[in-house]
Amino acid sequence: MATRSALNTLIELTNTEADEAAKRLGEGLRVRDEASQKLDLLQQYRDDYAQRCQTSLANGISATHFNNYRVFMQKLDHAIAGQQTVVSHAEQRAEQARRVWQACEQKKMSFVTLSDRANKEDARREVWRDQKQNDEHAARCVSHKRDPG
Repeated sequence: MATRSALNTLIELTNTEADEAAKRLGEGLRVRDEASQKLDLLQQYRDDYAQRCQTSLANGISATHFNNYRVFMQKLDHAIAGQQTVVSHAEQRAEQARRVWQACEQKKMSFVTLSDRANKEDARREVWRDQKQNDEHAARCVSHKRDPG
């Protein structure tokens, strides 16, 4: 069995490792959320722009203006596709960071469990030692009472 100080050192190291992994997970989640928000804004802007285009078409616009709408819509679609890729990559990185953090937490809990078991075993042994000492003391007392001397 590992020594108490070795287990404590391992627990401290895995605590630090888990804390760092949690920070990376937090950063990954923040980046993912920001990317998703940007995508939502782009999609909302595209929807608004498409609605303006429809309104303009209903009111009658020139071919040049229609062409400008169409070209800008294509640029928005391209930007949306690019942002969807950014979101996808950010989601993958956040999920990877989550798996790393979970592995760190599991590793830390393994060492904590080992330490708890060792502490319980030490406590059990201490109780056994105390009981043995009490039994020996009681036996000596009984032995002294029997000796008339």
